[in-house]
Amino acid sequence: MNPYNLNGDSGNPHAVILGAIDPENAGPGPFVMASDTLEHNSVIGPGGDRLGTVNHIMLDVVSGRVAYAVLSFGGFLGFGEKLFAVPWSALTLDTERKSFVLGIDKAKLEAAPGFDKEHWPSMADPQWGTNIHEYYGRSPYWKDYRYEREAHP
Repeated sequence: MNPYNLNGDSGNPHAVILGAIDPENAGPGPFVMASDTLEHNSVIGPGGDRLGTVNHIMLDVVSGRVAYAVLSFGGFLGFGEKLFAVPWSALTLDTERKSFVLGIDKAKLEAAPGFDKEHWPSMADPQWGTNIHEYYGRSPYWKDYRYEREAHP
């Protein structure tokens, strides 16, 4: 199995990378990168419209996988912004534009399930996670890897 599968099929649990990739690059990236180099990157829609910024990259500690990118949208200086948990596999890293591309337009993002910085959802809840993945047309990452989380009360 190729761990750098760049196939963008909607059911694919892998992130996709676009742009110039130098296979001789001795440094990090774009296949393995520090999360802080990706935080605060812009997120754009398929038409190039700016959708927001990656605020956080959320890890599933048990499986060791990236679960979600938390995207911030709207607001001014952190006030009134809405946050969205976007499945990692729904994002495409564009190395040339140094941004992520999300395959939905602004109207669909505005209608997406979101939250504010004071009221985060329970991201470990499998039903919540399944609903988020379905909204973005992705298969839940824990099912693709035969990893099942137990619900904890």
